[in-house]
Formats: sequence, structure tokens, C-alpha cells
Amino acid sequence: MSAHTETELAALRATAAAESPPQLLSFMLGTGTYALSILRIKEIIEYDKLTAVPMMPTAVRGVINLRGAVVPVIDIALRFGHAPTQAGRRTCIVIVETGGAERRQEVGLLVDAVNEVMDIAAADIEPPPAFGAHAPPGCIAGMGKTAAGFTIILDADSLLNGLDQVGAAWAGGAEAAVAQVAVTEAAIAEAAVA
Repeated sequence: MSAHTETELAALRATAAAESPPQLLSFMLGTGTYALSILRIKEIIEYDKLTAVPMMPTAVRGVINLRGAVVPVIDIALRFGHAPTQAGRRTCIVIVETGGAERRQEVGLLVDAVNEVMDIAAADIEPPPAFGAHAPPGCIAGMGKTAAGFTIILDADSLLNGLDQVGAAWAGGAEAAVAQVAVTEAAIAEAAVA
């Protein structure tokens, strides 16, 4: 499986921003087909070992090192109240950019498989159902009608609502750890001088 490069996805985002209908990346979670706007997607990488972080919400399966940056990985299936995603041959991590310009953060979304970039005309997008959704409120942007059935179109920011403190907690924990190391190094240096 090859990962889409950041350059390829940037070109797709630029094309999508200039065109209508919006382009969506479709992917599988269990037997369901879901999609996100490619304008939010930074890259797609193969699933690799995650590093578990204690005291994170259940849907946060761990973190990855993405070119030196610590990126939390969210299991969307868990976020929807389903069983955890089981890593398989086609399992991927979709890296999305969330938050506004002042709070931009990269987050990995664990999915069973990536399908394709697709166009769904605005006329073929219905509002989400008002009942029965197992997803957090507002995370379903619409229901796209396709030849294969419905594709559930997700809103990346709403999908991560309630988990946005994960980045802040991680950053705060990292700052606290750095401060503790500095205190310990100062104590060791002081003891060495005495």
C-alpha cells in the first residue's frame, strides 16, 4: 500500500477549493462508508505501531511520531461507540488538520481502509438523520447519495469535539515534564558542586 504524499494531497486540495462539487476522501469503518473533505486532509499513512499514552480518552488509541511531531491517533469506531478498529492489511491513519487558524492541530484518524477521492454533487447530499445516530452531535455533516448507497460525510472539527483538550493536555504534560527535568538537572548540578 502506498501512502499519498503531502504534495499530492496539497494539489488535490487546491483543485477541490477551486471546483464544485466538493471532493471527499471516502474510507471504510466496519461495513460503513464515510468521507471527509480533502481540504482537511494532510496525508494518509500506513498503520504502524502506536504508542499508548496513559489517562487519555478511550477513543485516543495512542500517538505517532510524524516527522518529529507527536500526533494523537483517534479511533473513529470507538468515538462512534463501536468496537475498536482491528489493524489489518488495509488499515490506515488519515492525518487531518483541525481547529481554526489560531489553534491548528494535526490529528490521525484510524480507519479500516481508504477507498477513493470522490465528488458528490450538493443536490445529492441530504441532512443527517435527526435520530438514531451513534456519533457525537454535529459530527455528521450530511448523507451523500452514491450509486453504492449512502456515504456518511463527517465534519472533522465536530468529530473531535470533546477530544480537543487532548492536544492541550499533551502539550501541558510535555511542558510539565520538561520543567521537571530542568528542576532535576539543577538539583544534580547543585549536588555536584556541594
